[in-house]
Amino acid sequence: MTINQKLATIQTKFKSKKSRFNSFGKYYFRSAEDILEATKPFLKELGITVTINEEVVDSFADKLPPMIKSTATISDGENAIHATAIVGVDLNQKGMQTPQQFGSASSYGKKYALGNLFLIDDTQDSDATNNHGKGATATLTSTKDPAFAKAKDYVKSGGKLEAIKKKYKLSAEVENALTTL
Repeated sequence: MTINQKLATIQTKFKSKKSRFNSFGKYYFRSAEDILEATKPFLKELGITVTINEEVVDSFADKLPPMIKSTATISDGENAIHATAIVGVDLNQKGMQTPQQFGSASSYGKKYALGNLFLIDDTQDSDATNNHGKGATATLTSTKDPAFAKAKDYVKSGGKLEAIKKKYKLSAEVENALTTL
């Protein structure tokens, strides 16, 4: 069986419950640990390993926060397939010290890298659209913005444009592109 076939087996048989509860946002979610636990039965059965590597990457601008690049890898010892996720570190997060801020970003990066590798669709998770009771605080002005790709995937999978508008202030170009999907 090729590495592609082994990955496809996991992608089609993978089951991981959303066992964690966010009491502030009142939603259930799965963590990177939950995903890794759900992959363990496949490791020996398929003769594969799953690893995650992280690195702090240059944000290319003084105004952007530090970024963590998480790479999830599946390997059979000869061949490997990688998936990545890049998340910003919110250094202004109130109530958190710097190690907690990096740890939080690291957890998200791992979760989304694994989700990309195993095709885990979290678009129906409240954390995909939750703004924790705040109005739209981010601006989405370009279809080249990485957040646009997530918004596009969310809408294509049945998500509502209104949920995105609660999180982002949309430019006319972005709103039109999302409306015509």
